[in-house]
Amino acid sequence: MPVSLKGRPRARRSFDDPEEFRATLVEHLEELRDRIIRALFFLVAGWIGGWYLEPPLYTYINDRINGPILKRIPKGVDFKIVFHQATEPFLLKLKLSFMIGLVIAFPFIVVQLWGFVAPGLKKIERKAIQWVAPFSVLLFAMGATFCGLVLPSAFTWFTSYLDDFKDVSLYQEAGSMVFFVLKMVLAFGAGFQLPLVVFVLGKIGLLTPETLIRNWRQATAGIFVIAMVVTPSNDPLTMLMMAVPLSILFIISIYAVKISNNRSRRKKKRDEDDEDDELNDLD
Repeated sequence: MPVSLKGRPRARRSFDDPEEFRATLVEHLEELRDRIIRALFFLVAGWIGGWYLEPPLYTYINDRINGPILKRIPKGVDFKIVFHQATEPFLLKLKLSFMIGLVIAFPFIVVQLWGFVAPGLKKIERKAIQWVAPFSVLLFAMGATFCGLVLPSAFTWFTSYLDDFKDVSLYQEAGSMVFFVLKMVLAFGAGFQLPLVVFVLGKIGLLTPETLIRNWRQATAGIFVIAMVVTPSNDPLTMLMMAVPLSILFIISIYAVKISNNRSRRKKKRDEDDEDDELNDLD
């Protein structure tokens, strides 16, 4: 508890009104430190869990990748998964377990980020983002699931271009495609957070639905640029696979903010009318 200059304990003021309470720089840094430590804890815990989850996940993802490739690969093309050096199996397991841990820990890291931002908001603004954490996890799961559904078709499309080359073999580095899939899952999970960011910014008044609707062309172009940067392969197919659903979710989030704001205005008007009626009754 803070202590006054006279040595008496000074009551800690509430976070409910940021105009009444302003945390000192030290308190902000301490809060940031705690949030970073928790995020690192989740990352390390996910990494440890990923070390044990890697063998079955590697087998599952590898089968999901190689199935479409083997079905579409031209006749006569030799297909093998290879290691080039003796150290590669261990390094691959280390990298894959870290990626698995990062995918597992990502929603919890996002929760820590929102938890750091929340105390600096007003009570009504914090109320608007109280569902951020569960919806963040839900959107991440939606992005990861969507990625898992569309990637087999993408690999079939990629493999079809082997028809243009004669007398070739396909020697694929062990884990390279699995690592690619995990990066895609993480990219889709992160990309699907965009509607939540738009909704929160709209609820706290930094963006209005009218502004977003008026600038939807620029926003859509920005989504396509983000998809191009975030997707690890940078090819048009995977960019479209991310950009199209994100654009749809972006539009849905705009109208969700609009409906929510209209409800808030109607509620505020009803409260004001009730107050006027009470004052009229007193008169």
